[in-house]
Formats: sequence, C-alpha cells, structure tokens
Amino acid sequence: MAGLSGNSSNMTNLFTSLTLPNGAVLSNRLCKAAMEENLADAGQVPGEALVNLYTAWAKGGAGLILTGNVMIDPTALTGPGGVVLEQGSLAEDDTRERFERWAKVGKSGGAKLVMQISHPGRQVYASMGTEAVSASDTKVTLAGPADNMFAQARALSSDEILGLIKRFADTAHQAERGGFDGVQIHGAHGYLIAQFLSPLTNKREDEWGGPLENRARFLLEAVRAVRARVEPEFIVSVKLNSADFQRGGFDVGDATQVVDWLGGEALDFVELSGGNYESAAMMGLAADGRAQSTKEREMFFLDFAKDIAKAAMMPVMVTGGVTRRDTAETALFEGVDIIGIARAMAYNPNLPKDWQAGRNLKTDVTSVNWKNKALLSLANMALAKEQLNRLGAGKPIKQHQRPIVATLAQQWRTIRQTKRYKAWLENKEPNVL
Repeated sequence: MAGLSGNSSNMTNLFTSLTLPNGAVLSNRLCKAAMEENLADAGQVPGEALVNLYTAWAKGGAGLILTGNVMIDPTALTGPGGVVLEQGSLAEDDTRERFERWAKVGKSGGAKLVMQISHPGRQVYASMGTEAVSASDTKVTLAGPADNMFAQARALSSDEILGLIKRFADTAHQAERGGFDGVQIHGAHGYLIAQFLSPLTNKREDEWGGPLENRARFLLEAVRAVRARVEPEFIVSVKLNSADFQRGGFDVGDATQVVDWLGGEALDFVELSGGNYESAAMMGLAADGRAQSTKEREMFFLDFAKDIAKAAMMPVMVTGGVTRRDTAETALFEGVDIIGIARAMAYNPNLPKDWQAGRNLKTDVTSVNWKNKALLSLANMALAKEQLNRLGAGKPIKQHQRPIVATLAQQWRTIRQTKRYKAWLENKEPNVL
C-alpha cells in the first residue's frame, strides 16, 4: 500500500508515524474514529460541550481525531443535536469563532483533526419533521414499533444530486477555512452515499443507478468536487462499508472495486466499516441481528478489510469494536495502517497514551444483549453517548452504567433537542449557496 513512507518495516508498532499521500504526518496509527456526539449548541453549532470533549481526546495522544457527523444540509441531520456546516456558515463571527475554537482544541495535543461530513439520506428520524430523500423511494425497515422511526424517502432528481455534491464541497471548504486539517466523506452505515452504492436502496435506471460504476458515481463525484475546492495539503478521506451485511446489498466485492476506483483519486486514506440501521454490524451485531461474542466484536471488520486492502493505493483504516491493544497490533501486522478506537475512547479518553505506557491494555465497554436488534443498537449507542455527555460536561467517566436508564435519558434528551432543532430550522434564514 502507498503512503507508508518507509514505515512498512515496523508495521506492528502502533506508535510509529504514518505519512499520508499528501505529506501529512500522523504521529501514530491510533485514531479517535468518528462517533455521533449530538452535542451541538442551539443553532446547530459547536459549543462548550464539544470543546470539553475534544480537549479530553486531544490530551489522550491519538495520531488522528475524526469528528462525528457534521451535516452538509440543515434539513438532513442524523440526529437533532448534530452540527451543521454549509456555505455561508462562517460569515457570522460567532459561528466562525466556534468552529475555529473546536479545531484549535482538537489539534492541541498534536493530532490531525479531520471533520466527518455527511448526509443521512433516508436515515432521518420522522420526529424531526424534515423530508427524507434517497437514491430511490425506499424506507428504513425495522422490527416492531421501531419501524415507525423513519419516514418513506423520496427519490432525488439529478439536479438535486448535483446540488448535494456541491454541498459536500462547500462544507469541506468551510472546514478548511475553520482550521480543520481535512474532511472525511461518510459513505458508510447506510447514509446517503451508501444508499446510492447499494442495489437494495438504489433502484434508479439513469446515470446514478444500475451497474456499480453508476451507483458509485455519487461518491466519486463528491470526492472530486471536494478535492477541487481545497488545498493540496488538506486531507481528504472516505468512510466506506466493507459490506452492508444484507442479502443482495453492497458486498465485499463491490467494496474492493470501489476502493480500486478511489485509488485513481487524490485520496489520503479510506476507512472501512460496515452495516447500516437495518443491519447494525457497526454496533457489533451479527448479520442476523444477534450480538456477537466478545472475541468476535474485537475488530469485526478485519477479515473483510484484509481482502479489500489488497486493492488499495492509499492507507487503509479499520474501525469496529477495538478495546485491546493486542487486537490493534494484530490488525497492523495483517496489513491495516490506521486503527479506529472511537467507542473505547468514549470510556477512556487517555487510551493511546495508556497503551503507549503499557497501561489499561483492555478497555471495559458497557454493552447489552437485548433480543430486539433496533433497541439493542439504541441502547449501546446511548451507553456510549452517556459517557460523551459526561466528558462534554467536564465530568469523569461513569464506572457503572444502567442500560435502560441511559437509553431513556438519551431519548428524553433527543426529544428536547428535536424541539429546539425544529424551532431553529423554522426561523433559519437560507444561506447563500
């Protein structure tokens, strides 16, 4: 793989540096990989909670910090507490200063700070009152009462697709102006780009659908549009599913081909994950929805990544369930270049420095084993978010969590944030695009 700059002889050391294709140097191979913090202030802007959280992570010693989802469209959020950044956002002094402060604290420990930019497509909660859009007119289908969480999506027109590609580029440009080191285009976890990639959600018969080459067009055009708007030294990355883990969906062969195509673009690294809201592999679930064993949950996309990485012309990052240092070292030995440890760093923000010093080599992460996979995913996310909320409030990690309490508290928080978001959106003046 490209981009190792002489480090390939020491692939099993997490704390050797890594040089990306654009020349950026990561101090080590550990990455705080993106999690949805849902900690925006009123107005969907970063505030004290995000500053506190990223200060803690910056002190922890990661070589690369990836933010949670920052949304390119104010009407399309993964959750009501998300940050929005679009063309014109930084025209207001207060908003610009908020993003600049976020960038400053995120980089204060020496890590590169990359903003994950995203559009959820059909994975928008119906309670938020905004229109769901996708590659085709499909709907997220879940078991039981959870099936009502998402509305039917409308198919985007070709002009709307081009407009969203421009929005990805606009947000990347704003991130660069705000002091971030790069962006990651989110093309995984069933969000909009993943919806275009999957034949289960992309039933189009125009240039954006049909064969994989057409289904990948949205992603490839977004990468090109972003790269054209930013400086050459600005990091541009993609997050991609290794597979959807749904029968007939985007599979490992598809992912390998897309990574091969991405090798022809000026991309600095690709992150491999998996699953979506209907098949939550990213939360440690098996394809049939059962919780996987502790052993299986450790780096549960590694086997897929090893095959896909053979086609990669850029460094490959893998995330998913890493809580032990020996697991991360094994992944490096088997050909991965960067290790994502997001959930573990929610429970120990000092994890990279601990591992370097030989301390806390296994992180205890609270999880549940409920039968309903939708509720199980919500509970596991709520448990992680409870720790993020505490770090954002300047509080220590909670040692003993109660899943049902964390889940209900997160639902109540979401209700309040939804009310606030709707009021903001109703009174928001359109930004000049």
